[in-house]
Amino acid sequence: MTSVLASVEGDNWLELTTEPLPPERALTWVERPSCGAVACFVGTVRDHAEGRTGVQAIDYEAYTPQVLPRFEAIVAAARGRWPDLGRAVVWHRVGHVDLGEASVVVVVSAPHRAEAFEACRYVIDTLKATAPIWKRESWEGGTDWSLAARPIEPAPKAGQ
Repeated sequence: MTSVLASVEGDNWLELTTEPLPPERALTWVERPSCGAVACFVGTVRDHAEGRTGVQAIDYEAYTPQVLPRFEAIVAAARGRWPDLGRAVVWHRVGHVDLGEASVVVVVSAPHRAEAFEACRYVIDTLKATAPIWKRESWEGGTDWSLAARPIEPAPKAGQ
């Protein structure tokens, strides 16, 4: 795992980290002169989950050797669908994340808003379905794995 404050080369910034996620840094990083649109998704820990109220924190665990390759496959597939995609950020936290803190950040740039919105949604939805990341929810009176867990789907192929 690396620092989300590290310098990055290329057009993809993919991270799995224990550090807090600074969405404003991702928004600035994706800007390019050829891209007039930036779309951002920030997932935060909320106070409820499926079948639970009073959630106070989530502990994320990941099968680390597969996460970044999955992120790479997701972004490659997005680039296959939207060839003019500019830069892409996909960051996910692992470890303890408190109520209100960001657990995932996805930001993309594209020449036009429709492609930016569609690509951003594709990336977060595909991440949720294919990345081997699990959450253990803590609430007043207990801690357990999320009730919303489902089997992990295969990573997308380029152009899917």
